[in-house]
Amino acid sequence: MNSAPLSGLYAPSLSLLTDLYQVTMAYGYWQQGLQDREAVFHLYFRRPPFQGGYAVAAGLAFVADYLQNLTFSDDDLAYLGSLRGTKGGAMFPPDFLAYLKEMTFSCDVDAMPEGTVAFANEPLIRVRGPLLQAQLIETALLTLVNFQTLIATKAARIREAAGADTVLEFGLRRAQGPDGGLSASRAAYLGGVDATSNVLAGQRFGIPVKGTHAHSWVMAFEDEEAAFTAYAQAFPDDSVFLVDTYDTLEGVRHAIKVARAMRAQGHELGGIRLDSGDLAYLSREARELLNEAGFPQVRIVASNDLEENLITSLKLQGAKIDTWGIGTQLVTAYNQPALGGVYKLAALRKPDDSGWDFTIKLSEQLAKTSIPGILQVRRYENEQGQPRADMLYNTAEPLPEQLTIVDPLDATRRRNVRPHAPFRELLEPVFRRGRLVGPLPTLEESRARAHREVLSLDTSVRRFLNPHTYPVGLEESLHDYRTKLIVEKRAGRRA
Repeated sequence: MNSAPLSGLYAPSLSLLTDLYQVTMAYGYWQQGLQDREAVFHLYFRRPPFQGGYAVAAGLAFVADYLQNLTFSDDDLAYLGSLRGTKGGAMFPPDFLAYLKEMTFSCDVDAMPEGTVAFANEPLIRVRGPLLQAQLIETALLTLVNFQTLIATKAARIREAAGADTVLEFGLRRAQGPDGGLSASRAAYLGGVDATSNVLAGQRFGIPVKGTHAHSWVMAFEDEEAAFTAYAQAFPDDSVFLVDTYDTLEGVRHAIKVARAMRAQGHELGGIRLDSGDLAYLSREARELLNEAGFPQVRIVASNDLEENLITSLKLQGAKIDTWGIGTQLVTAYNQPALGGVYKLAALRKPDDSGWDFTIKLSEQLAKTSIPGILQVRRYENEQGQPRADMLYNTAEPLPEQLTIVDPLDATRRRNVRPHAPFRELLEPVFRRGRLVGPLPTLEESRARAHREVLSLDTSVRRFLNPHTYPVGLEESLHDYRTKLIVEKRAGRRA
C-alpha cells in the first residue's frame, strides 16, 4: 500500500487545499502577534448521518499524510502574493509570506482510530498547538474526514443489510470527480464492502478489485450467446455474464448454454449479473433455471441503484441474490450527501501562561452550542466489551471520584458510573509536536475495527428506522461549567 495517498495524486504541497478565510485569519493572528498562542480545536459532527444511530470514523490516514506534507511551496506563496484586495493592494504582505515559507507544522493531534464507531458531539480529532497552525488546517481536515466518514458509515449500513453476502463497490463512474471516487472506494472498503471496481483504488490501497462486463460488450457481438462465448474465452475461470441486455431470462438461458460448454473444457461459470427489472422476481427465476441446469454454484450478482433499505426489502421478498453491486447510492451518499462535521475552538492558553481560557460558541439551538475544554471521550463497556455509554470530559481538570454523565440536551437525564467500570479512551495520540507518533493502522486493520465495533453495538442502535439513541453525555463538572459559561456569555450579549 502506498503510504502517501494524497501527495502523489496532486502535488507535494496541499497547503492551498483550504478556504481563503483560513489564510486571512492566519494573517490576522500573525499581525496581532497571536500566531503562537496555544489553542485547542475539536472536529466533530452534530448528528449521525442517514438518520442512523452511529457513524464510522474514517479519513485519518489522509489527514496524517496531509499534515506530514504541510509546507508552502514557492508556487503556493507566489499565488498568495498575487491576490489583491478590493483597492488593488496585496492581500498578504511579503513578511507574512516569508513566515509561511518557514512554518513547520508543530501541533499535537489526537484522534479516534479509523473504524471507530462515533456518536454526535464526540471529537473525532483534537488539535492542540499554535493558534495559526491549528486554524489553518481546519478546512482540509473537514473535507478529508467528513466525506470518508460519511461513506464508511453508508458502507457499514449496506454491510449490515447484506449480511454474509458479498458486497462490491461499483461507483467510480457516478462519483463526484476522481478524488471523490478514490476516497469513496477506500472509505467503502473500510466500512465493510468486499471489493471495488476502481482499479486505481486497488493499486493505491490494496483493495481487491472485481468486475464483470458492460451491455456494450454484448451489443458488440452478433448475438448474446456469441458475446458470452467470447468473454469465456478471454476469462475462462473468472466470467460473470451480464444477462439483461435484451431479455433477462433468455439471457440466463444463453449463459447456461455457454456454461455447459465451459464445463466441458474444465472451467466453471462464476456468475450472472442482473442490472435492471424486478430483481426479486428475476433472481428467483434465474436461480431456479441455474439449479435445474446443474449450476447451483453460479452466483447471482445484482446491481441497479441498490442501498441498504432496498437490499433489506429484496431479502424480505425472497430474492436469490448472492452478491450486491453498489454504485451511485454508496459513493455519493445519495440520501445524505454531506456529514456536516464542524471544527470548533475550545480552549486558548491565557496570555500570561497561567492556565486556559475555555471557549464556547453559542447558538439559539442548544444542540449547536459547542463544548469547552480539552476534551477526551471515554467509552464505558460491559464485561463482554459492548459499549454502554460515552462520557466527554475536560482533561485539563481533575475528575471527581464519583462520576456522573449528564445528557447535554436534557440535564435531568443522568447516570452514575459504577466504580471500576471498564472503559477505554477513544482519542489516541497521532502527532506530537508535528511528528507522527508511530505507524497508523493499515486499511485492513481499520476495516476489521469497523466491523468489530459496529457489531458490538446493540441492534437497537444499528437499526435503520428510528434507531435508539446511544447515551453520550458530559461529565457532570464539565456540564456545570458549560452551563455557567452559557449563562455568562448570554448575559454579556444582552448587556
